[in-house]
Amino acid sequence: MDWYQTLFELIDMRSFSNLWFWIVLAVLWSTVSHWVLGVPYDMVLRARRQGEEAQADLEDIVRINVNRLLYIAHVSGLWLLGFSCFGLTMLGLLAFVYESEFAQAVFLLAFPLSGVGLLSLSTARLIQTENSKGDQLHKRLMRHRVYTQIIGMVAIFVTALWGMYQNMTLGPLGG
Repeated sequence: MDWYQTLFELIDMRSFSNLWFWIVLAVLWSTVSHWVLGVPYDMVLRARRQGEEAQADLEDIVRINVNRLLYIAHVSGLWLLGFSCFGLTMLGLLAFVYESEFAQAVFLLAFPLSGVGLLSLSTARLIQTENSKGDQLHKRLMRHRVYTQIIGMVAIFVTALWGMYQNMTLGPLGG
């Protein structure tokens, strides 16, 4: 067996039978649920436990990230929405009309992330309009994290079902 064949078996474009895809899926959702509006979740927990300085740091970093997110949405939100919808539509067509397994895998990663992006924008607007601080900010960030985890669990479940279906119908080596 030559090293080309070994390399291309390692970087296989058949996503659902590839271990790397499942590792990426797990790391992606673990990372997304840890970073709440760009703030590491351990910082939220530390602010709840320690108060004062940790709370001031949390409120500062949340304020910076919320203002940044809302500024980007205000300045180029419609363009980003348009390009995102275009990209997801093209990916969906490639995935499910033209039956590209790689496109299916990328779509099953990207589509739920777009929902998390919209949820982040909504949470940022709520934090800004309510001028959330203290316990109210903690509750808002924790709720956002729980909703993100729910989206992640549903996405992992759907991806696993679709991956099992693909592997059973096509076989692990592409049928």
